[in-house]
Parts: sequence; C-alpha cells; structure tokens
Amino acid sequence: MTSTRVAVIGGGRNCEHEVSLASAAAVADTLERAGYDAVRLTIDPAGVWRDREDRPIALAGAVHALRSCAVAFPMLHGPHGEDGTLAALCDLADVPWVGSPLGAGALGMDKWATKLVAGALGIATAPGRLLTRAGADAYTFTHPVVVKPVAAGSSLGVTLVRDAAGLGPALDAAFAHDARVLVEDLVTGREIDVAVLGRRDGSRVVAPALEIVVPDGEIFDHAAKYGGAPDFRIPAPLDEADRKDLERAAVGMYDALGCAGVARVDFFLTAQGPVLNEVNTTPGFTAQSQVPRMFAATGMSFAALLDLLVRDALPA
Repeated sequence: MTSTRVAVIGGGRNCEHEVSLASAAAVADTLERAGYDAVRLTIDPAGVWRDREDRPIALAGAVHALRSCAVAFPMLHGPHGEDGTLAALCDLADVPWVGSPLGAGALGMDKWATKLVAGALGIATAPGRLLTRAGADAYTFTHPVVVKPVAAGSSLGVTLVRDAAGLGPALDAAFAHDARVLVEDLVTGREIDVAVLGRRDGSRVVAPALEIVVPDGEIFDHAAKYGGAPDFRIPAPLDEADRKDLERAAVGMYDALGCAGVARVDFFLTAQGPVLNEVNTTPGFTAQSQVPRMFAATGMSFAALLDLLVRDALPA
C-alpha cells in the first residue's frame, strides 16, 4: 500500500472528451483501490480546469494541484492533450508524468509526420496525400481511399470512400476535425496492434499482439470501436516471422518518435509484411481497452500495469 499522490487528468477540449473521461476514471479508480491518493483533475470541453468536485480552478489552480502530487497521469486522448500539450505543462511545472514527452506526442498525433518517420526507418505506410481546404478541390478520386484528419483520434472523421460521390462528404467529415486531411490508399490486410512499454532502465517490453477482426471490405472506424463489442483476438495468431517483423517495427517507431511509458502501434499485416497505420502515445486505458487487455494476456493485471507506469515515472 502507498499514499503516493497521483494527479489523474481527464476530459479535454477536443472530440475525444468522453473517451478521455472514461480512461481517467478507470485509472483513478484502480489506483485508489491499490492505495494511491488519486487527485482527479478534469479539463472541460471549453478548456476550463476543474477539481474533483467539478469546481473551476483555472490554470493556476491546476498547476498548484499538480505540484502537490508526486507524479501526473495524463489521460487526455487527441488534440490539446495527447499531442504533447499536457506533457509540456507538466515539464514546465516540474512535475514528473506518465507517458511520452512533448515531441513524441506531437509527432505521434500528426499522422503525416508519423508517415515520414516510418519512411526514414524503412517501415511501409499506405501511399497517401496531404490535403488542405485550399487544395482539396484539385484532388481527383480514382480508386478506393480512406480519408482521415491528420491530427485526431478514436477514428473520428475517418471514412472509407468507395466511389467519387463519397469523396466530398468524407472530406467534409475529416475537415470538421482538422485543417489538414490525409487521403490514403485502402490497404488490404489484417489489423494488428502492438503495445510497447519502455522501462526506466531502457529496456522495451512488447505485449502479445492483438488482432482486430473486421468484416471484409470494412474498416475499424468510430462506430466499430464504440458502437458494440469489438472482436479482439489476443494473442493474434501470427507465425514467428510476422511476429518478429511487427515487434521490430513497433519498437523502431517507439524509439524513433521518442516515446515513453506505453504506446500502441497499429499495423495492417499484408502479404508483403507490416504496413504502419498509426501510433497512439496515449491509448485508451480502461480495463477493456486494447493495451490493458494485451498486457493482461501476459498475466499483468490492470492495477499492476498502472503501478508499474507510476513507479517508472517517479524520480529515481
């Protein structure tokens, strides 16, 4: 048992507010059952910081609360959180935190930048184009594509476009979440997630891979993620060569981006090998989310995973 104070931050000023609240509540509840003193902080949709009683405390009050804790546990998914914003605040406030630093969060959130990093490592990605509102009219549909915001999460604004008529609405849906949009070729392959945990001693722990089973010709979009019970297979049935290729690529991306704590690296496994989809530096973190379930397959409970992350974030 420990009385270590941990600031658990949820919510956020973005489209993933509710998902972030769920992750933060699960983390805080589990830490409290393990004996930690969880200091619950929330950022509401307007960007106002609030305390456990839902009272507004402003940024100065939030910094004061953070500094009263031994470590912060940011659980904001998406922009204004996962993109390194909270890591930068913790860094400036001189409060250790669980998770990746500013640079890794910013690069991981930016799907176009992530593709460039992958290319430098020789890791395949789907061929794609970066569009802005000003240049979107010049894009001509020629084959099935996936349209997505460059910097958003939970598959919001992501659309599989099968014909020219669907392109305009798909672009509008993506531009509703970001000023930049990525149009990628549709990749045919198995959807495989790999979780990488970086330890304080520099070692890397890779959990058993997870396969997301989706119907043929479909994608794992927001409705599939949150509209029912996703079909996850853990561990993913993989031969040894594919497993090693996926793990090598996942650790390569983790290190090249400069990640810390735990990150989820998502791939399509094709006949030609792994194709990187995206990197999540603050993945979903309820007991039923992918990453905790992947580590549970090793025998590590949700509580044990959280305890390890907190202890590794504390000053040596």
